[in-house]
Amino acid sequence: MASHMDAHTPAGLERSCGDWIRIAPPVSGLERVEAYFAGHAYDPHRHDTYAIGYTLEGVQSFRYRGSSENSTAGQVFVLHPDETHDGHAGTEEGFHYRILYVEPGAICDALGGTRRTLPFVRDTVSNNRRIVAAIAPALNGLARPLEDLERDQVILALADALAAADPSMPPRRLSARDWRAVGRARAMLDANLAEGVASVALEAATGQSRYALARHFRACLGTSPYRYLVMRRLDHARTLIRQGAALANAAAASGFSDQSHMTRHFHRTYGLSPGRWAILTGQLMS
Repeated sequence: MASHMDAHTPAGLERSCGDWIRIAPPVSGLERVEAYFAGHAYDPHRHDTYAIGYTLEGVQSFRYRGSSENSTAGQVFVLHPDETHDGHAGTEEGFHYRILYVEPGAICDALGGTRRTLPFVRDTVSNNRRIVAAIAPALNGLARPLEDLERDQVILALADALAAADPSMPPRRLSARDWRAVGRARAMLDANLAEGVASVALEAATGQSRYALARHFRACLGTSPYRYLVMRRLDHARTLIRQGAALANAAAASGFSDQSHMTRHFHRTYGLSPGRWAILTGQLMS
């Protein structure tokens, strides 16, 4: 579970004796990695980021904070900055995992920058569904770069999940809802479906930091800025599909990176693929 934050290897696969590492396109403050190891993986080491991931297959074993830990398929693990750990397969079948390396400063910013300490999760390996749900959007589809707002959503969700898992962290409360800032942000998102909106542009337009804005946005509209953008893109794609556009063209015109990207969001939102939806709506229209 070594960090590759400073590695100069291009995105793709690194292979050695059947072992491999896949590094996703870079994102500010984050690194996304998927790997498989049949036996020994890493010597003892430490890095200056959070390392948070989940095991996909096999048993992932490691020494951490004086204890032997084992993560099996479906479990999430949380390693804190500057803590020594190693890594190896717990069985002959090896282990397969995905992991997110997150700069502590990003977590601090997402929590408002006023906390005296960073969140500390005592259960190194667990079945914490909230943490899994926070990191999964960043670890699904590693070949695709993350958009600005998508990155912010992942960091904010993860920061809140880590804080919730630390009993010493006081609950965060939003004092008042900034409807004006949310309205300005929504107008910018509506007007820029295809190209998206940079976080700094939203900050400049609303006068709120990206994470504060995201909290106000959810309090006012029940969703995140990125999720709102995705939903408007899906609305636009459905309109184009019903007008006879090819799925790939509808995806590109609506701001998705490709057809498979649109399909993942479409199925997650509506429970069926855009192709099947097109057939069904065509039958209803006829």
